[in-house]
Amino acid sequence: MRAQPVAAASPSASEPPDLDPSGGGPATPIYLDHLATTPLDPRVLEVMLPYLRENFGNPSSRTHDFGLHAAAAVEAARGHVAALVGATAREVVFTSGATEANNLAIKGTCAAWAGQGVHLVTCATEHHAVLDVFDSLERSGQGFRVTRVAVDHQGIIDLPALAAALDDEARLLSVMAANNETGVLQPLEQIARCLQGRNVIWHCDAAQGVGKIPLDLRRIPIDLLSLSAHKMYGPKGQGALFVRRRRPPLRLAAQIEGGGQERGLRSGTLNVAGIVGLGEACRLCQQERAPEAERLAQLRDSLQQCLVHAFGAAVVVNGGAAVRLPNALNVSFPDSHVAELLPRLRDVALSSGSACSSGADTPSHVLAAMGLDVATAAASLRFGLGRTTTLEEVEWAARRVITEVRSCGKRQRPYVFSPKPNQP
Repeated sequence: MRAQPVAAASPSASEPPDLDPSGGGPATPIYLDHLATTPLDPRVLEVMLPYLRENFGNPSSRTHDFGLHAAAAVEAARGHVAALVGATAREVVFTSGATEANNLAIKGTCAAWAGQGVHLVTCATEHHAVLDVFDSLERSGQGFRVTRVAVDHQGIIDLPALAAALDDEARLLSVMAANNETGVLQPLEQIARCLQGRNVIWHCDAAQGVGKIPLDLRRIPIDLLSLSAHKMYGPKGQGALFVRRRRPPLRLAAQIEGGGQERGLRSGTLNVAGIVGLGEACRLCQQERAPEAERLAQLRDSLQQCLVHAFGAAVVVNGGAAVRLPNALNVSFPDSHVAELLPRLRDVALSSGSACSSGADTPSHVLAAMGLDVATAAASLRFGLGRTTTLEEVEWAARRVITEVRSCGKRQRPYVFSPKPNQP
C-alpha cells in the first residue's frame, strides 16, 4: 500500500504531540531501516510466484516450452534492468547480489594484471564488499598497490587527491554512487572528468543508488556497475553487474565456473523467480522513482529539522550539507550511548550504521573517514525511509527517538514536529 502524501494532516507548531507514547503506538514496529533492506513489493511477489510454481523450467533447456518460457522471462527482466540504468540488455549479467557483482567486477578485472605492479584506486568510505576485496588483492602477493582516497567532512571524495592518485600505473577505480550509511552521493560526473584521457576502468557499487536516483550509463562512462534487488523492493539473493560493451572489450575472469551461463561470466542455473523479481522491481522504480523521491525527501527533511530543533548543537547531521539519497538520514548524539538507546527503541526499527556491521564494536569506518571522533561516530543512528513510510510513522519515530535520547542526557529544546522542511 502506498503511503499517504506529505500534505496529510499533522500537529501544528503550537500544539506539539504528546511525548509520552504510553497513550498508544504502532501495532507493529515502524520500519525505518530501508538502507539495510526493503520489503518485497507485493507487485513484485505477484510476478515471481508463477516461476516458483508452474513455470519452473530451466532457462538453459531450450528443447521444450518449459525452458523456453523461463528463458523468455529472464530476457524480459534483463531488459527492465538495462532500461533503468540506461544500458543495453546484453550488458547485464545476473548475479546473486551486489557483493558477488563487486567481486566479479574487481577480481575479474584484476586477474589479468597479476604480477604487473598495477595500481588500484578506491575511496575510503566504500562498502566492505568493495574495501575487503581490495584488501584481499593487496595481501595476495601479486603486486597490487591500493590507494584509498580520502573524503571531506561531508563524505565526498577528495577530487584533487583522486586526480593525483590516478597515475600512470592506475588501471582500476572503484567509487560508489551513494553511501550505504550516510546516503551521500558521490559526484559521478566530476569523477568522470578526472578519468578523461586515462586508461582506467571504472567500477561503481550502485547498490544503494539504483532505483532511488537517476543513473544514466549512456551519459556517465562507468564501465562496471553493481546493483542489488533487495535494496529496491525486490527479492534477496538477486543482483546484477553491468558490463559495458566497448572497444577494446572489457575482459573479466569468471569467479564461478561450471555451466557457462551468463556468457561464461557467472555459471550456475539461473534463479528465474529472483531475476523476474529484480526485473519487475526495476520496472516499478523507473515508473515511480521521481515522485517517490520527492515525497521521501520531504519526510526526511522534516525528520531532520525536527531533531535539529529539539537538540540543537547536541545533534550532528552526518553528511547533511551534501547531496544525499532522498530517504537517508544519519545523525549522531555524542552525549548518548546508542548501544543502550537502540534496545529501548524496539517499536522503531533503526540501525547504528551499515547492516553488515551494525553489530560490530568498532565505530563506523565511514564516519571515521569523515573526521568524526570516536564518541560521535559511535553515537550515530541511521534512518532509512521507504515506499510505505507515512508522515504519521515519521512523527511517531521522532517522538520516540527524542524521548529516549533525552532520557539518556539533559533535556534540550521543546519538541515540535513540522512537516515543512523549510520552516525555521
